[in-house]
Amino acid sequence: MNLVPTRLATAVVPLLLAAAFGTAAAQSSAKVPRVGYLNPGSPSDPMRQRRLEAFRSGLRELGYMEGQNIGIESRWAEGKYDRYPALAADLVSLKVDVIVAVSGAATQAAQQATRTIPIVMSLVNDPVGSGLIPSLARPGGNVTGTTMMGPDLVGKQLQVLKEMVPEVSRVALIRNPTNPAGAQMLREAEAAARALGVRLQTLEARIPPEIDSAFAAMIRERAGALLILGDALFTNQRKQIAELAMKTRLPTMSFVSEYAEVGGLMVYGTNFLDLERRTATYVAKILKGAKPADLPVEQPTKLELVINLTAAKAIGLTIPQSLLLRADQVIQ
Repeated sequence: MNLVPTRLATAVVPLLLAAAFGTAAAQSSAKVPRVGYLNPGSPSDPMRQRRLEAFRSGLRELGYMEGQNIGIESRWAEGKYDRYPALAADLVSLKVDVIVAVSGAATQAAQQATRTIPIVMSLVNDPVGSGLIPSLARPGGNVTGTTMMGPDLVGKQLQVLKEMVPEVSRVALIRNPTNPAGAQMLREAEAAARALGVRLQTLEARIPPEIDSAFAAMIRERAGALLILGDALFTNQRKQIAELAMKTRLPTMSFVSEYAEVGGLMVYGTNFLDLERRTATYVAKILKGAKPADLPVEQPTKLELVINLTAAKAIGLTIPQSLLLRADQVIQ
């Protein structure tokens, strides 16, 4: 009786099983890339969740499914700029593959925390003027992403506000002095004000209570309208600002469409959801081997004018027909 084949089979089968198990184990332990998501708001804010979902949607369109072949580590500053360094350091300690930083301050904190992990900035006002990158075409270093070009919009925002209230001669401007792009946006606003023949009353707010104080100063100085410069604080506190504007019957211009949704009068700016979705494109390219230094920063291609007609009626303001015809959205 020949026993060689039987012994050979006995030896081979365990090897085959071991090889199969090893392949399965290797597949199951394959590294799933992780993306750090550093956000200036609160996870309880529906607007912030919509924007995060826009980012997730962009990833899904590119074949990245959260929980399957990509992970997202979210960190929230809750409107407090001093939390950014610790949150950024936490993401770096997790050794995420990419950090998505929403806002200039978040990007700045991420950049200070790491010079090696790729950073994709989102909704940044002025990345060049803020010193985050040397140029839009060739950002260099480990930072790239999207910009909403805040300084470039300020002059147009003031112009549209003047069209809304033609007789206005004094316009209050509220800014967060800790915003990396704040100084450049203020210079653009001052230049536009001179060209339009209006005087600016510049006010500052770093925390929500200072917004109340700023409105009190506007009323004392009899400002005829308000321009809100781009900043995460004012996005987070959009409802507070809308209610104060309604109470003081002050026409306002903001930069974020959700301001009009909560009762604010008017918005002129970029589509933030679209920019968040576009951010996913950068993440996908980087995960496939592209270097941030070689990926040009994307600027918005479409600007939107949103007018809240209900708010206008509540403060006794008649919207010029020319503006209504140009509006991308009119909230009744």
